[in-house]
Order: sequence, then C-alpha cells, then structure tokens
Amino acid sequence: MKKVGIIGAGWYGFRPQIKDLSFREMVFEAASRAYENAGIDPRKDVDTFVSCQEDFLEGISIADEFAPDPIGGAMRPTMTVAGDGLQGIIHGAMQILSGVSNVTVVEAHAKPSDIERIDKIIEFAMDPLFSRLGINVHFLAGLDATKFMKKYGIKRKDLAEVVSRNLSSGFKTPRSSFASKVSVDDVLSQDFVVYPLSRMDIAKYVDASIVFILASEEIARKYDPIWIEGMSFATAEKLGEAEYLSIAAKQAYKMANVKPSKVDGIFVDDRYSYKELQHLEALGISSKEFLRDQNIEVNPYGGHLAKGVPLEASGLSLLLDAIDFIKEGHESAIVASWRGIPPTLAQYWW
Repeated sequence: MKKVGIIGAGWYGFRPQIKDLSFREMVFEAASRAYENAGIDPRKDVDTFVSCQEDFLEGISIADEFAPDPIGGAMRPTMTVAGDGLQGIIHGAMQILSGVSNVTVVEAHAKPSDIERIDKIIEFAMDPLFSRLGINVHFLAGLDATKFMKKYGIKRKDLAEVVSRNLSSGFKTPRSSFASKVSVDDVLSQDFVVYPLSRMDIAKYVDASIVFILASEEIARKYDPIWIEGMSFATAEKLGEAEYLSIAAKQAYKMANVKPSKVDGIFVDDRYSYKELQHLEALGISSKEFLRDQNIEVNPYGGHLAKGVPLEASGLSLLLDAIDFIKEGHESAIVASWRGIPPTLAQYWW
C-alpha cells in the first residue's frame, strides 16, 4: 500500500486569549509558517485543502466560506470537516491515497476567547434531557471518571499524579501556556468541581491555529517526512470506557501492523486527567502499570493540561507534539484525539 507523509507544519497562538488577530488572521499566520517550513507555494504546489471548523464555535453561519482565503485556497478545491483536526488529516490522506491529490493542506483552529458562553454551545452537543435537568458536561465527566476508576482500581491520587506530571512536562515546549510546577498534594488540596475532578483536573481552553501539509509517497520522499502508517476513527458510547478508541485503535494497529508496546511515545487527549488513563486502557496499555513503572512516554510535552484545549485543533496539537518527539530521535508515536461529550463520544486516531 502506498503511504502518505507529513512534509510541513505551522502553528500560531496557544494562548488563553489572542486579542490582536481574528481567527482568519491566525490561520494565515499558521499557514505561512507551514509553507515556509515545507518550502512550497500554496498557489502552485497544493492540490486540495481541508479545513476543520464548526459554525457553532465560529459564531458564523456557513463559516466554511472563510476557509479558502487564509490557507491560500481561493478558487481551489477546498472541503470542510465539522470535526477534530485528526479527522481532517484522515480525509486529507484519503484524498491522496485515492489519487485525487498529490499534496493536501489540513487546517484546524480555535478562538474560544471570542465565545461569550461556551458552556451554552457545549449544551447543543448534549442530550436535551441532560440540559433540561441542568446537568453540565463536567457532571457527565465525573460519572464517566467514577465508573472507570472503580473498574480499574484508579485512585484520586493517580489523577493528581497525571496533573502534576503533565503540567511539569509542559515546560518542554513553547506551546504550553499553563505549564507549572505543582505537587500531587497541591492537586489533592483543591476543591472538587464535581467528584472526582477539581479545576486542576480539567484543561483550560486556548486560542490556536495549526496547519499541516500532507504529500504522496513519491513527493514526500523528496523531503524528510513523518509517515502515517495507520489511521482510523470511530464513534461509540459506553460509560466508564473509551470504547470509541478501542475500536479505532484495533483498526489502525492492523493497518500499521504494529503493537502498542512497540511504539516509543503515546499522545492522548487528557482534557480531563482521568481521560489520559482511560485512553491508555483503550489503546491496550495498562494504566496501573504505567502509573507504577512510567515505562512508556505518555504526553511527554504535557498534553492539553499544559497547553490547553484548542477545540477542533486539539488533535493537531497532539500531532505537533508527536512530530517534535520523533524529530528528537524517536522512531514512532501514537496520536489519539477525542471529540465528544461523556458518555457520547467520537474518536479520531492516527
């Protein structure tokens, strides 16, 4: 089977609030950096463009009208994905593998600081029964966390260790606005937002834009590419389990012909501290063994707890970390993003 390679990347932001640029200008900044990184001209060298965005998060109806210009795709084939950036990567890879394109640009961005009531936007993704009862997303996460912790023997202290380690690891990358030196006791001393989660267990939102450039195997070999060996996405719902990731991971492992134990680094969504451990279990890695032995690199740059959650760009944020990790000399990485509301979930896996 032919392969798809990543030949360039660019990003802008990763700050709690960017006041001086609109989301379109942020995308332009990230795209300019990606094209400079790859040494290509978007008007001559790119065949198709993919933008990941959602009208509700933009506050603009038919927001995809604004997609082409900032990425150099005016009057060119441009599609939008109302989903996570990793899903956009998969769409871009499929375009290349199907022969539609040789070079495809994938963009995702977020400007949650512009959203006056993001909690009300999130309610649109919830079962109406929940919102009518006044149940918010953190309450659902608390239920999901409690059931997961009971099944796998995870303690509150284990979640605090995830928070402490990830916030400290954030100092390794300039994208971490929330990196901090905090102890396990510091985390445990916090009041609960909803049991078993304190405010430190919940990642904050961040403004950011990210652009990746994908290329066919023939073109990618002219660069120093990062190869995409396996990919999949799935949707499922099961309280206390990341079933969506289990399904996607099995498909991607088969495609890549790899076992998780043979991979150098794991980059998973940790917007709630327990989710990092839940996602490890779904990938076939024992969370208890990880906590005990620290025998594998998991979110070595701090994940979302350190960098923040850039909405639809969350998966691409983890992918940026994975690429930095590989460029440091490591051979391989798993990237797993999550887009959903506990326990109604969707997952995109690369």
